[in-house]
Amino acid sequence: MKTEKIILGIDPGTMLMGYGLVLQKGNELNMICMGVIKLNKLDNQALKLKKIFERVLELVDEYHPDELAIEAPFFGKNVQSMLKLGRAQGVAMAAALFRDIPIFEYSPRKIKQSITGNGAASKEQVAAMVQKLCNFTEHPDYLDATDAMAAAVCHSFQNKLNIVNENEAKLPKIPKGKKSVSGWAEFLAKNPDKKV
Repeated sequence: MKTEKIILGIDPGTMLMGYGLVLQKGNELNMICMGVIKLNKLDNQALKLKKIFERVLELVDEYHPDELAIEAPFFGKNVQSMLKLGRAQGVAMAAALFRDIPIFEYSPRKIKQSITGNGAASKEQVAAMVQKLCNFTEHPDYLDATDAMAAAVCHSFQNKLNIVNENEAKLPKIPKGKKSVSGWAEFLAKNPDKKV
């Protein structure tokens, strides 16, 4: 099993898109780089999407991530904003898929819960925990960058949980004669001497 991998995290946006790259070596996480793609000076939606695609492709070609973790758009009341955000996310995903990078999507709440233990944590709380988890001290100009790092870290944590679950699935079966029980009532029926 591979013990080292690079995860590209993306926090989609239509004005700023955060990105962060994390090196996972065993149980250790280290930041490779993070930043934002500034889109606010482009007033044409198609040009914004083109820039997102090109920049994500550049990141993939430069750092060769093994996987992409991206924050899923949250459902808001403004349909136009949701549509634009969904397009931005889709284009970032397409750039990774263009280089055959597997994609994993996480809700904002799942990411916050994974990083801080609180699904309603503030961006500042997430940023502070990501700094500790990834061993860096610099403060980014935009919290979109640490949000992207958080997506990558969340994915790393989920992978560790999946590895544990796969190992649990490989535990030896109960030997014959030592039958398991499906509930408390069945246990008591099979073990009358254990009744309280």
